[in-house]
Amino acid sequence: MLKNIVKVVAVLFFLAGGIWFLQGINVLPGSFMTGDPQWAINGGIIMAVSAGVFWFVNRK
Repeated sequence: MLKNIVKVVAVLFFLAGGIWFLQGINVLPGSFMTGDPQWAINGGIIMAVSAGVFWFVNRK
C-alpha cells in the first residue's frame, strides 16, 4: 500500500519537474518561470530524484 502511494507521488513529482524544466528552457510559455534557466535546473533535479525514488521503490 505504502509503495503504491510513494510511486504515485514520485510520478507526480516527475511530471511537475518536467513542466518546470520545459518552462525553464522556454518550451512552455505563460509563467514567471518561462525562460529562467534556474527553473530548468530545479526541474531536472526534481525529475532525477523522483526517478531515483521510483526506481528504489520498484526494485525487488
